Amino acid sequence: MTTLIDRYVFTVLRRVPEQQRSDIERELRTSIDDAVDARVDGGAAHDTAVEQTLLELGDPDRLADGYADRPRYLIGPAVFPAWQRLLTMLLSIVLPAVVTLSVVIRVLGGATFGEVVGTVIGTLLTVGAHMVFWSTLTFALLERAGVTRAGPPSRPWTPADLPRYEPGFLTPAQLWAAVIWPVLLIAALVLQQFTFTEQPVLDPANWAFWWPYLIVVLILEALYAVWLSRRGAWSHTVTLVNAALAVLFTGPIVWLATAEQFFNPAWIATLNWGDADPLRWLTGMVIVVAVAGALYDVAEVAVRAERARRGLPTAVPGTQPYL
Repeated sequence: MTTLIDRYVFTVLRRVPEQQRSDIERELRTSIDDAVDARVDGGAAHDTAVEQTLLELGDPDRLADGYADRPRYLIGPAVFPAWQRLLTMLLSIVLPAVVTLSVVIRVLGGATFGEVVGTVIGTLLTVGAHMVFWSTLTFALLERAGVTRAGPPSRPWTPADLPRYEPGFLTPAQLWAAVIWPVLLIAALVLQQFTFTEQPVLDPANWAFWWPYLIVVLILEALYAVWLSRRGAWSHTVTLVNAALAVLFTGPIVWLATAEQFFNPAWIATLNWGDADPLRWLTGMVIVVAVAGALYDVAEVAVRAERARRGLPTAVPGTQPYL
């Protein structure tokens, strides 16, 4: 399992350029080991010496910015690292997903090439601007309210603030992604009813029960991610809860698709696919994607839980990308 020194070094290295990591890791570990040995020789216990050394080095995010010679002036240094990680995830993962969803809906609705290009550009500019603006505004308000990632106002950084790299702990980026995806799906479910096309893509009759039901399940998915993050351990209980949520979400989708009650008949009638039956093809795609996604998710969580139960070590720098 990772030590406190490992966690500190990992946290520093994840924020420096790839080509500098090897040299910085070697320099940083040597510096820490020398300082710890000096304190131990002076009579301090090893654990105490490690904690005092890391306290002396200070916040690893600020140390990383010093190594990378990277000034940060957009917002205050207390919330800058969290803001940067969130914005990077939104622009690199969430924004492309929203653009792709918009394009797919426009293409299925029979849009021309020019209209699709306009959708891409408009979505990139509009949604991207909203992501940058609201994320920055939120963190600026949190800073001015005295709320920082380290805790209450004026509380100094301590080694207890280091991320946990043992298997079973969600990183902040993983937690945000796990929470944002259900939110995006809920937004897409609601917006397709009123915004994207002249006819809703999904069957409006299902607002009597099934679409609100799926919204509730998606909210439970987001709460599950928060629960898993706070629990801090993969286990068979986590596997069962995840599997139950997968069944609650995938089962109704497959049933609705099989019964031809998933897509709006009026929207299907607007599609012109020549000799191909659009309902048949779209239904098949929905079933395959839903079942394959659910099976992959259940299997992935089960494997993680089993690895955690067996106490397998987590990856170290150089074996898998930094988060």
